[in-house]
Amino acid sequence: MKKLSFSLFVILIGCSNPGTAPDPNGTNPDPNPNTASAALGKGQPGVVTLPGIEAWEKLPATEKNRIKGWNALFMHQSVGGDLEDGAEANGFKFEYFDLSSAPKGPSGNVFSVSNGNPIGKMAEFKKNVMTHKSTVNIAIFKFGYADINDTNKEEVKKAYKTMIDELRTAVTGIRFIHITPPLIYITSKDDGNAAKVDVAQWMKNTFKDKDVIYELEEIESNNGTCKLGNVIRICDENRSTAGCSSKNQGVDAPEGQGHLCEQAATRISKAFLMSIYNAGK
Repeated sequence: MKKLSFSLFVILIGCSNPGTAPDPNGTNPDPNPNTASAALGKGQPGVVTLPGIEAWEKLPATEKNRIKGWNALFMHQSVGGDLEDGAEANGFKFEYFDLSSAPKGPSGNVFSVSNGNPIGKMAEFKKNVMTHKSTVNIAIFKFGYADINDTNKEEVKKAYKTMIDELRTAVTGIRFIHITPPLIYITSKDDGNAAKVDVAQWMKNTFKDKDVIYELEEIESNNGTCKLGNVIRICDENRSTAGCSSKNQGVDAPEGQGHLCEQAATRISKAFLMSIYNAGK
C-alpha cells in the first residue's frame, strides 16, 4: 500500500505544470498582461489627426507597450520637447540618444543646429540616422516653427524629399514619421503659417501612401477652426500661456511663438504615440 501511494505521488508530481513553468508547446498566456511582442508588423501608412488621440486611448496596454520595443529616433527642438514631455506624462518616456549612443526604444535628441536653419537640421538628422542604421527602426524628423517661410518653402521641400529618398535607399526596412510643421500664434498678420500649411499639404501628398504623417497642424489648430482671416494658427487652449505654460519652454510671447501648454501637450502627444504605433504595428 505504501509502495502504491509513493508511485501515485511521483506520477502526480511529474504531470503537474506550475504557472511559472514554460509550456513546451508555447501556448501559455503571457503571465504579464502589460508586455507585448516588440516585433514590427507591416505598419499602416496614412495621416494621423485629432481622432488619433481617441484611437490611442482605446488601445489595450499590450498594444501600447509594443512601441517601447521599437527603436524610434526622434530629432526636434522646442515643440518636440513639448511632445516628449506629453508622451512621458502618458507613461512613455523618450530616452536620450546621440551619435555615440544608439536609440533604444523611443529615443529623442535636440538639434544642435539653430532654429531657422532647416537645411542644417536635415543634414544633422541624416548623419544621426546613418550612424545608427543597423539599429534604428523608425525615423522621426520635426521642423521648428521658425524653419519655414514663404521665401524658403520650395527649397525645404526639395531638400527634405532628397533626404528621405536617400535614407530610404540606404537603410533597409526603415519606417518614417513625417510631422507637419508646428504653427505659431498670430493676432495681427501671418508670419509663416501659410507657408507651413503649404509644406504640410505637400508632405501628405508626397508621403502618405508609404509613411505615417503626424498632422500636428490640424491637431493644434483644432482641424483649422482657429484662424486669423484665412490662415490657421495654434488655438488659445493649446498654446503656452501664463495660465497653462509649456513644461520646459516657459510662457510664449503674445504673438509669434507656438509652444504647447503642458496639459495640451499631454493630450496632443497621444496622437503622436499613435503615429509611432501605426508605423510599426
